Amino acid sequence: MKILAISDQESDSLWEYYTKGKLAGYDMIISCGDLKADYLTFLVTMTNKPLLYVHGNHDTRYLSRPPEGCDCIDGHFVLYNGLRILGLGGCRKYNNSPFQYTDKQMRRRILKLKYLLWKYKGVDLVVTHCPPKGYGDQDDYAHRGFDSLLELVEKYHPQYLVHGHVHLNYGAKMPREHQCGDTRIINAFGQYTLELKEHPVPVKQFNQVLYKTRPPKIPNNELPSIDK
Repeated sequence: MKILAISDQESDSLWEYYTKGKLAGYDMIISCGDLKADYLTFLVTMTNKPLLYVHGNHDTRYLSRPPEGCDCIDGHFVLYNGLRILGLGGCRKYNNSPFQYTDKQMRRRILKLKYLLWKYKGVDLVVTHCPPKGYGDQDDYAHRGFDSLLELVEKYHPQYLVHGHVHLNYGAKMPREHQCGDTRIINAFGQYTLELKEHPVPVKQFNQVLYKTRPPKIPNNELPSIDK
């Protein structure tokens, strides 16, 4: 599956100077946040492919006017053509904006999806706005990564974690990619192309975005143990 990942800065080549067929061959678009709603709406209209997004810390405009024709996967576990996708937007809390979290709050968000991570035997692609701690983040508090996201990567070993938030033009020679065990961590600033292996799916589910966020209600003491 060929995926276009985008974040933080609109690309003129994909908007102002877009030409028909430029994104032919892509199966999906993933937004890691802090992009204009009109930009996402334009891309999903031009490509007629699924566009999944999480919120960036500056995406409060989405609360009153979200991108049209796109799927918000923030806080969701999603299946698409057998690809297991987890969306966790926002950054570390530094003021009262709604898409900011303490590490404890982010850890709780991940815990809510624990059953689904067990049921579907992990995750292939984690979509975030903020990077994991120590992998593409910065020293200032607003751009510091989440320890909880690093714990997620180390436990479930997704093929990719793709994020934004840290602009690659903040400083010279900022790397776009990091490796954490089996996981490639990619900064999608601007645009980046990913290719992931699909899993077999029933024909009736092909090309359908399936939300699997709401698991059966199971008492906490009966939840499966998936700790290392």
